[in-house]
Amino acid sequence: MVSALGMTAVLGGCGMSGGSADVTLKLVAADYGDSAANSSRKYWDKLVEEYEADHPGVKIDVSVYSWNDVDRKVREMVAAGDPPDMAQIGAYADYADRNQLYKADDLLSIPVQADFVGQLATAGQVRGVQYGMPFASSTRVLFYNKSLFAKAGITPPETWDDLAEDAEALKAEGVKYPYALPLGPEEAQAETLQWMLSGGGAYTDTVGSYGIDSPENVDTFSWLKDELVGKGLTGPVAPGELNRADAFAAFAKGEVGMLNGHPSLAKIAARKGAKYGIVPTPGKEGTTRSTLGVADWMTAFRKNGHRDQVGDFLDFVYSERNVLAFSREYDLLPVTSSASETMATSGRDRHLKTFLDELPASELYPVGKTSWAGVSAQVKQQIGKAVAPGVSPSGVLGRLQAAASRAESAE
Repeated sequence: MVSALGMTAVLGGCGMSGGSADVTLKLVAADYGDSAANSSRKYWDKLVEEYEADHPGVKIDVSVYSWNDVDRKVREMVAAGDPPDMAQIGAYADYADRNQLYKADDLLSIPVQADFVGQLATAGQVRGVQYGMPFASSTRVLFYNKSLFAKAGITPPETWDDLAEDAEALKAEGVKYPYALPLGPEEAQAETLQWMLSGGGAYTDTVGSYGIDSPENVDTFSWLKDELVGKGLTGPVAPGELNRADAFAAFAKGEVGMLNGHPSLAKIAARKGAKYGIVPTPGKEGTTRSTLGVADWMTAFRKNGHRDQVGDFLDFVYSERNVLAFSREYDLLPVTSSASETMATSGRDRHLKTFLDELPASELYPVGKTSWAGVSAQVKQQIGKAVAPGVSPSGVLGRLQAAASRAESAE
């Protein structure tokens, strides 16, 4: 399973910290590590130890769960009438819609709330009020295999036509996946939005209503079907059956010429010795103006009270030093402007610069819609059919739009 960021995480839950206190705050957090050596548990252990040393009347009881379990675990706790004080999870809108969460401005000091990166703060809003506090973020760019490109005598693409020409050259050299198009159910909603944006579309229109079957999106998927999939440029596995993790693994093995990816792909490729480059996502007629941005969220539940203590702890969590430490540990982008500015000028973070440069103009999923979880699930299951032989892209997108409109009307 993966987080909203697409980060693989495998570890199970475990409570930590002991002793007595006047107030005990329960935090459920997601694990961004891929082994015991870099578990998020270690990050929280260190942070909590430091906080409790300066706040002897407050105990922070943290449980860390893998992305397989964390959202389900929180849902079960809420359903049982025993929500945690804080939950760092993948979605927040349902809880906000049921008035179960504190507003961000009920908790955070003004400087801390104002420090959130603008579009991440906006994405945390339901009906204009911020409930979701961004905790981790990422953007997507185009990765390419430098060795395969050199062998084919080609340069990184800037437009769709360039990408198709490069894919043809890579195919001629026997590359297994000239362009890997993972529209399988694992994370198809990400690849879908990345391509929608590159064609001037998105999941929603300019007034925030679903626009899945917009003319721009139909044109985008028609081009993908005709110019990439139909010409055998996306590899031996049908896009609707290719998952992101498998595409990433194939890229690390040198079997993929190009694909969209986030920072963790850089780590995966480097570990396997693959020589890669990254460039902004090619657009229909030039570099895409807006790329895909993704965030995971911190939430605070109202039931147990402790508003002041929760707010004080979260002010500490969102200090520049702690945001930088987390982002650097897991190769993610900071969610605050102060930490982003520090990272942008730091030599140790230069491998994240292209991703960081993309963040201000990125577009996120419509996570403020309570219908988004269901719509996203439908996209994951259906969008691969839009590029399948004998199927009309407009028909698939139209059915997804109809389902999204019904879900939106029910909100």
